[in-house]
Amino acid sequence: MMLVEQTPVPAAALPVAQFKDHMRMGSGFADDDLQDGLLETHLRAAIAAIEARTGKILISRDFTWTLTCWRDAYRQPLPIAPVAAITEVTLIDRLGVETAAPALGWKLEVDAHRPRLLGLGGTLATIPQHGSVRIGMLAGYGAEWTDLPTDLAQATFLLAAHFYEFRHAGAGSDMPMGVASLIAPHRNVRLFMGGRT
Repeated sequence: MMLVEQTPVPAAALPVAQFKDHMRMGSGFADDDLQDGLLETHLRAAIAAIEARTGKILISRDFTWTLTCWRDAYRQPLPIAPVAAITEVTLIDRLGVETAAPALGWKLEVDAHRPRLLGLGGTLATIPQHGSVRIGMLAGYGAEWTDLPTDLAQATFLLAAHFYEFRHAGAGSDMPMGVASLIAPHRNVRLFMGGRT
């Protein structure tokens, strides 16, 4: 299984000005934008870290997910949330020949934590032997920073500030406690043995 981000977070969606306010950086000087590149880098790093910990995509963008077999022939849980749309379901045979699965054969089941691809009228399309399926997704809370839940936006600022403050010493592997507390409700709980997945 391989999840690939097809489009990066657009620079215009990053709240560099708001992050400067959060950091209480001075303004009104000729070199106000001197740190913008560094701040953008830390915002991107914080977004990536929070998305990795929660499985929630903060800013909307395109992803593809390739797998070699369905977990369940009738429904396939998706690895990220929230998913706004499935843009493709493409079957790929062992020779690399691609065939689009009929759009009437599947649908997106929206879920805040674990969206699913459902087979309509039966099972999902059969993945070719020694082949794979590629699922295209548009995922994220929205295209603008203001579309994010408030706690995830705040967690991103706190983590980016942490990365900024400790940029020379290294931020370490532990997430600051305040960030961990804010993202905890958004983490996907995985239970097995018949529980929620």
